[in-house]
Amino acid sequence: MPSFDITCEANPVELKNAVETANKEIANRFDFKGSDARIELNEKEHEITVFADDDFKLGQVRDVLYGKMAKRSVDTRLLKSEDPEKIGGDKMKQKMTVAAGVESDLAKRIVKMLKDAKLKVTASIQGDVVRVTGAKKDDLQAAIQLVRKGVTEVPLGYQNFRD
Repeated sequence: MPSFDITCEANPVELKNAVETANKEIANRFDFKGSDARIELNEKEHEITVFADDDFKLGQVRDVLYGKMAKRSVDTRLLKSEDPEKIGGDKMKQKMTVAAGVESDLAKRIVKMLKDAKLKVTASIQGDVVRVTGAKKDDLQAAIQLVRKGVTEVPLGYQNFRD
């Protein structure tokens, strides 16, 4: 039976490149000279930490990161930002979590959406992936179109399309 997986994750290589190029630009920009503005990527915990001297510079560092991510085709909707917090002195830091898999409530919504559409497909949640199987490729393509129209808040990827 043909099947495919619905996932929600960033390309780790492109994300790392975006963070590195953003750090290079921050190091070379005149308005960040002498400041502690930087971006750190923790790949194991899927987390980005942004450091800056004040709230204004924190926003500028974030904008640089978003611009570099856009150039690398990494969707910024994958980042979930926490509130900025003060650390020693007047320094600020903000953690951003990178999406690594479809969240359970979104997965349940996708499964319900596919069941309500009465397509000849079955959707099952397997960890952080939603697997969709059907008898025909056309049914699976219709399911992809339905999910693309119904879910716009996060970028979804469609992988492992098998016959």
